[in-house]
Amino acid sequence: MPAIDATLLAGIRNLRSFTQGCDLEALAKTTDDPLILIETLVRTARVKKDEIGRFWGAQVRAAFVDPFATIVTREAIALLPGEIAIKASVLPLYVLGDTLTLALAHPEDEPLVERLGKIAQMPVSAVFALPSDVTDLLRVHYSTETSLKESLEQVAAHTLFTSGADLSEGGREIARLAESEQITRLVEALIFFALQQGASDIHIEPREAEAHVRYRIDGTLREVLTYERKLHAAVVIRLKLLGNLNISDSRVPADGRFSMAVGTNKIDFRFSSIPSQYGEKAVVRALGSTRGRGLLTLDRMMISQSVLVPFRRIIESPSGIILVTGPTGSGKTTTLYAALAELNKSGVNISTIEDPIEMKLEGITQTQVETAIDMSFARMLRSLLRQDPDILLVGEIRDLETAKIAMQAALTGHLVLATLHTNSAPEAFLRLEEMGVDRYMIAPSVIGVLGQRLAPKICESCKEQYKPSLDVLRRYFDDAEMPEVMFCRGRGCHLCNGTGYKGRVAFHELFVVNRNIRAMLTQRVSGQELEAAGQRLGYRPLRYDGLKKVLLGLTTIEEIEAQTPIEFEE
Repeated sequence: MPAIDATLLAGIRNLRSFTQGCDLEALAKTTDDPLILIETLVRTARVKKDEIGRFWGAQVRAAFVDPFATIVTREAIALLPGEIAIKASVLPLYVLGDTLTLALAHPEDEPLVERLGKIAQMPVSAVFALPSDVTDLLRVHYSTETSLKESLEQVAAHTLFTSGADLSEGGREIARLAESEQITRLVEALIFFALQQGASDIHIEPREAEAHVRYRIDGTLREVLTYERKLHAAVVIRLKLLGNLNISDSRVPADGRFSMAVGTNKIDFRFSSIPSQYGEKAVVRALGSTRGRGLLTLDRMMISQSVLVPFRRIIESPSGIILVTGPTGSGKTTTLYAALAELNKSGVNISTIEDPIEMKLEGITQTQVETAIDMSFARMLRSLLRQDPDILLVGEIRDLETAKIAMQAALTGHLVLATLHTNSAPEAFLRLEEMGVDRYMIAPSVIGVLGQRLAPKICESCKEQYKPSLDVLRRYFDDAEMPEVMFCRGRGCHLCNGTGYKGRVAFHELFVVNRNIRAMLTQRVSGQELEAAGQRLGYRPLRYDGLKKVLLGLTTIEEIEAQTPIEFEE
């Protein structure tokens, strides 16, 4: 491995992302290990990880891979036993052809790479990754239900737990247990296993005899662990401590945020607790991921062309409001981020107001709502309008004041993208009216409404075709035009934990506003008349696009039934 010398320091200093003014020599004197120096520079944002990673990879003659920005497959993980991967500090990434790609800090260690190939029983390709990234992601990707139960057993063996101490909410010893190493490891194990499973939320629920932990994976809650109820208060307090919340009062709801360092990356979480019959119920939402999916583009979101083409046309408008509607967790922010990515050009000033900021976007000014200091959506939106913006993203229109300011911004030459909670796209106009916005403001400002839902995606590894029953087909097709179609479903396999689903797919409806619909809005016509006018412009309800995704074999008819409302004919 190259040593820290003047040549190495000169190479680092010549990197384009290197922060001028950084005392590189002083930092170099703190360690003899160049990898520690590199990680320090990355953590302190003195240099970009990708650039210095490629630079060091060239020194050790290996490609650089950021394991946070690439896929890590279960197939690859299964080829190397956990105890060997952890001991050797090597992370299996993926199998390409007949070669296993491994990420490690010392890819130049040829004897180690050769031994790993013999253990995996296939050729291996070694790539360079930062050591802390490898170490922490090993904890995530080799996390199992067994490791969770082992952490729970360590807590059960704690002296406070076995001595009969008062561990109830408000008990004298509960805070001591919450700060113990055993509880810390258990909470970390719960979070790491959730990241490994791709869970969006962790639900920790006390019941009469025990507490239950459930993960929301691909939109569905799955139970992963139960433990004695007297331990529950310590788990919740530990989470509150992470979020710097008051642990002395469990009788009121609490909301907070915390971050966990995973390698050189930081993953943010949102915490919420409410009092319930048997204690506090806690929910932790992961706002980041270790799976390296990065920012989705509109092209990669599998949006139907009948929706994508007109949606792309309206986001190119110089002014107006575009609303994305749907329930919580339906992927609205992801869609807006993808739209911003297409609009993000050097000559355009884009600003966002979010609660919270879910992903960092290069070249875009992002601000976060802080209600504790009266930094609301409305107040920040008013301030941002003085910053000469071209495009604004408003995380959510929640009240009349925010709605009116957004409308005024659209009418004064700004493009505004925002989310709104409604069941369908046409209902957005009614929702704004219910907030108190006059139709004479809605009509000229709103240029389009995109409604969307997320449904579990059929696992590609165990997908099978089947012929649906006539009763199912009659719900969607007339008897006279009953097609010969095959639907798909997942049988269930080890890759999808026997559920038949892996990942999620979105389906959409787009309501475009033209001159005729603006006139109808000012005339206060009914929602049915608006929808009929929208259909003449190509609007189709969510179920229409959902059925297309079913016929393409992306999801099941049961999920479309579960995710979209039934419309009864009069």
